[in-house]
Amino acid sequence: MHTETFRNGGNEVRWSRWGTGPAVVLCHGTPWSAALWAPIAAALSAEFTVHLWDMPGYGSSTKADGQDVSLGMQSELFPALLAEWGLDAPHVVAHDFGGAVALRAHLLHGATYSSLALVDVVALAPWGSDFFRLVRDNAEVFMQLPGFLHEALVREYVRGAAARELTTDDERMLVDPWLGAVGQAAFYRQIAQADQRFTDEIEPLYPTIDMPVAVVWGAHDTWIPVDRAERLASIIPGAELHVVPGANHLIQLDAPAALTAVLQRWLQAAARR
Repeated sequence: MHTETFRNGGNEVRWSRWGTGPAVVLCHGTPWSAALWAPIAAALSAEFTVHLWDMPGYGSSTKADGQDVSLGMQSELFPALLAEWGLDAPHVVAHDFGGAVALRAHLLHGATYSSLALVDVVALAPWGSDFFRLVRDNAEVFMQLPGFLHEALVREYVRGAAARELTTDDERMLVDPWLGAVGQAAFYRQIAQADQRFTDEIEPLYPTIDMPVAVVWGAHDTWIPVDRAERLASIIPGAELHVVPGANHLIQLDAPAALTAVLQRWLQAAARR
């Protein structure tokens, strides 16, 4: 595995490809990066060619003043990235905001998938916590916080998405991209641009989705409660629902073995269709 760069609209998108077999693309959410998926990507790469990417504004991709990191931009970029990889209809697994990106790319921008697994995704209104709203209304103020206060805020925010105490390495992986002047500005920029209208535009279209869909959720997700999973699975025709016990929103860290097993079974079955 090595990291490469896709240049699009002034952004450098960092991506990597692992393994051989049917193509699978993993999409991260906010405030995460492709690194959250890496251990599961490694497991899946025994049977699949797994593609990981950092959305602009996240991870090791471009972070810049004035940058558009909205769900609208990300969903327009995703089909271009699939074309760059030469993928006509990959299997897509998306988490958090990545779910909205994958859904918009398919429903509005012509991206086609062989199957879609939606893992604790942003897809149904209402979404956006009180913290999101506070930052959106005061982004310039938050960008000026002293570094130590910003770091403490990010650490507590991230910890609230896990059902267990994060290891030092896991917490560093999640927090470090948002530290320093560039990271701090990027952290508040992506929250300030979070807008429910991007899912409001596509929510009425979910009943038209015509592909195999799995909805996978942590049973104890405090960021996006599991009742959203039940609603989403009921709206998308034929969708399967898998609820993972003991997992909060950071399902990849709370229940990695269980999540990997669900995704392996799903992808194996989808690849045989």
